Amino acid sequence: MVLEKLGESLRETLQKIASSLFVDEKLVNELVKDMQRALLQADVNVKLVLDLTNKIKARILKEETPGGLTKKEHLIRIVYDELTQFLGKDVRALTEAKPTIVMLVGLFGNGKTTTCAKLAKYYSKRGKRVALLSTDIWRPAALAQLQQLGKQIQIPVFGDAQLKDALAIYKKFEPELQKYELVIVDTAGRDALSQELVDELNALNGYVKAQERLLVMSGDIGQAAQKQAEMFHQSCNITGVIMTRLDGTAKGGGALTACSVTQAPVMFIGTGEKVDDLDVFDPKRFVGRLLGMGDIEALLEKAKEAFSEEKAEDISERLMKGEFSLIDLYEQMEALSTMGPIGKVMELVPGFSQVKLPKEALQVQEGKLKKWRYIMDSCTKDELNDPEMISAGRIDRIAKGSGCSPSDIRELLKQYKTGKKLVKMLKGGPKKAESMMKRLGVSLR
Repeated sequence: MVLEKLGESLRETLQKIASSLFVDEKLVNELVKDMQRALLQADVNVKLVLDLTNKIKARILKEETPGGLTKKEHLIRIVYDELTQFLGKDVRALTEAKPTIVMLVGLFGNGKTTTCAKLAKYYSKRGKRVALLSTDIWRPAALAQLQQLGKQIQIPVFGDAQLKDALAIYKKFEPELQKYELVIVDTAGRDALSQELVDELNALNGYVKAQERLLVMSGDIGQAAQKQAEMFHQSCNITGVIMTRLDGTAKGGGALTACSVTQAPVMFIGTGEKVDDLDVFDPKRFVGRLLGMGDIEALLEKAKEAFSEEKAEDISERLMKGEFSLIDLYEQMEALSTMGPIGKVMELVPGFSQVKLPKEALQVQEGKLKKWRYIMDSCTKDELNDPEMISAGRIDRIAKGSGCSPSDIRELLKQYKTGKKLVKMLKGGPKKAESMMKRLGVSLR
């Protein structure tokens, strides 16, 4: 998860509250210290941390607990509210002009070209007619990289490696670009923000008059992000920020919070290397995931892309009844694999981010799914419906019939048991989490 360590620290802090008999000033002080430590370790600016935690402490000590909430629930609600406000509160969507021209700007090495493709894929999946334009005349492979990505996602790419003027490239393809609803322009970068780069971007934007000028910034930049965001904003009047590389070891806190206090809010975050690994940055949903409340809306969006409506209803009905067979396991893993890594999907379910399951139990490769189908074809109908009845002797027979090893079959049965455990948890965990969130006044949809 993005800022995984910060999320774990905050959830541990809230767990202390839940297990305490009383909420007094001593507990509040401990909460504040724990939050300060967690935020500072996530590379958040010291002054911002003090401002945030002082606000939380003041509200907890001064506000009366509303009717219907316990003191602990009110305290958690305050933490949720203030963290959400801290990170920008609301989502900032792209301008709805036709065509909408989006210029992506930023320094070398921040993933700007890849982000162009991610953004194009995101909006093409939502029905937009999208085109990509490369105006990077400084990096030799920029156009070739964008063309390769465009072919992968089936989005047209325009550019001319022979022209050495960004504005000339745009003018050459301008009539063709008018046919699209969304045009994403990949601009040149530099090792540092120089006057040369500022002049080039201003000349291009002065003619193009892009509705959106988005700064692409790496999450591992740390607290230098605030200065970079402010400098680009002053020179290019950026309208938003896209954060990349928030899936690895990057602390990310400095980058996210720095942008939240400028005039350039974070609009998207990159959560992986694949073209589908781009999420809208919604502070409310983001904080909900940090605190272990899940993200039902994001889960539903992914499910709509992966399941037909009839299939989703069928799977949901069987899960809620607690029915789970080897066929159910295969179908659900096959569908879930199209939604992304299983670990990322599970953290969207309320309460599941706090479940400590081994990573290997959540990772299913495509090759395994093929093996599983061969194994299931060698099982009897009764064995598929009740895998518990498969004995050691039957494992050897199934192995010979399927062309797989006995260890492959044991691995499948182990995965089945893990899946059954998750189904049992699903019957209670998410409902309890959903009920808690409703009491706290947090919308799930």
